Amino acid sequence: MAPRTARRTGGAATRGPRGERLALLAPGLLYLALFVGVPVLLVLATTVLRRGRFGGLVFEPTLDNFSRALQPVYVGVLLDSLVIAGLATLLAALIGYPVAHGIARLPQRWRTTALILVVLPFWTNFLIRTYAWIVLLNSQGLVNDALVGIGLLDSPLTLLYTPGAVVVGLFYAYLPLMVLPVYASVVRLDPELPEAAANLGAGRVRTFFDVTLPLTLPGLLTGVIFVFVPSLGNFVVPELLGGGKTVMVGNLVRDQFLKARDWPFGSVLAGAVIVLLVVLFALQAAAARRVSTTGRA
Repeated sequence: MAPRTARRTGGAATRGPRGERLALLAPGLLYLALFVGVPVLLVLATTVLRRGRFGGLVFEPTLDNFSRALQPVYVGVLLDSLVIAGLATLLAALIGYPVAHGIARLPQRWRTTALILVVLPFWTNFLIRTYAWIVLLNSQGLVNDALVGIGLLDSPLTLLYTPGAVVVGLFYAYLPLMVLPVYASVVRLDPELPEAAANLGAGRVRTFFDVTLPLTLPGLLTGVIFVFVPSLGNFVVPELLGGGKTVMVGNLVRDQFLKARDWPFGSVLAGAVIVLLVVLFALQAAAARRVSTTGRA
């Protein structure tokens, strides 16, 4: 009887934590299913329908939307969007990583203050922050006035309404999303590991590339996803800082849904972005898993 009682007790103990985990996960999973899963399925289902004469949907299956999306003009917009979002992400990584590393090395009493300063722009409306860049970058803006005033330029540069302005706007908007996950990785790094590398004769540069960077790479990859994903779908910054001259895939999707009222074709474009992002998430997860396995080995 005793072994049978033990088995029953063990089974109940196993079911208990499992039931608790399911109960804790249920609200989040339900939210994701209703507000992420269902909309994505609706978008994918709409891709094979026809546009009505005056907008709306005609429930007749077709693949014409996919062949239209492969036209050079739309492929070019997607490639331009990838380049612009990639440059913004690269800038965020090059600047955000040193900032996060510096914050993690601050005394404990200053870290919270530094992190508040990093996220402080998020307390201001996104549109206001974007309009501020218009003031800074226009021909009579502060940047041109400063460059002309110190004698570096004879006449103002055309900084606004260019792809470069869009890159700067996206980089500025999402830089905190790079700093925070990198900071979380750096602050968890065992300080004895760089010390051990230094004791074995490694210099600071080699210690960084052989120890610090590999162990904090998961946080860096998370930051890359956090910056690249919203940058790719953003349409406000290209509209305001690009002046309508720089068209990204977010602008294209918005125009198809709200202006052209071509929901099936807009769904195809949105679906292409969704598939691309799923691939990026899979690559990020695989890279993080590989780094974690290598670190344990």
